[in-house]
Amino acid sequence: MDRLVRSEWTKLLTTRVWIGLVLGACLLAGGFAALLTAFAGNAGSGLPAVGTPQFEQLAFAVAANGTVLALVLGVIGMTQEYRHRTATPTFLASPHRGRVVVAKLIAYALAAVPFAVAVCAVTVLVVAVYAGARGAVPALSADNVAVLLRAALAMVVYAVIGVGLGALLRNQVGAIVGALVYLYVIEPIISSIPATSGAYEWMPGGALEAMTATTRTTDLLAAWQGGLLLLGYGLLAAVVGTMLAVRRDVV
Repeated sequence: MDRLVRSEWTKLLTTRVWIGLVLGACLLAGGFAALLTAFAGNAGSGLPAVGTPQFEQLAFAVAANGTVLALVLGVIGMTQEYRHRTATPTFLASPHRGRVVVAKLIAYALAAVPFAVAVCAVTVLVVAVYAGARGAVPALSADNVAVLLRAALAMVVYAVIGVGLGALLRNQVGAIVGALVYLYVIEPIISSIPATSGAYEWMPGGALEAMTATTRTTDLLAAWQGGLLLLGYGLLAAVVGTMLAVRRDVV
């Protein structure tokens, strides 16, 4: 298993895709952190003022925006085998397909850790500089650190979900587009319709919001419940993805 995990890291580090995804996630989180800080406390924005505990937790929770690119990282890690037609030699080198998929799950979960650290660090830096320029440098209190840790955990879980989704769909473009449509179209629609909004708290997006600070006024699960639910989605994706990779023919 160690050999398989190291092999996955070698595949990851010998391409530039991971660099682009890390930079993209840092830019995404940093950009939203700057926007939130710029509008914090402004009349009509609905955002708490800079210097308040509510603002600091919301600003640090912006790091969770990196989850979408952590998901893409996991999808690419799995689907590249089919996209570049390396699945056959990979499975021939290790005939136990389940071990290959488990190795990918472990490798990309671990790879998501420095990914998450970089995103959280950029978020803290942007908020500290911008909020400091507005006269209130945020403190790394226990509550703020907890928000950052939960955002980092969410990125790791989303990377695992990405590997499972890649094993499920196998088509790289289809998996990425499908994930983006779900995250940015389907979930927002469900959460905005009164008849279906109650289901949102049980979806991955609702679980993520429950884990981090949010301005949402509708009911969400407690932070620990959201974390467990998101972990459950990650385990489900891992199990289903492994089962399908083992049973389906390689094409």
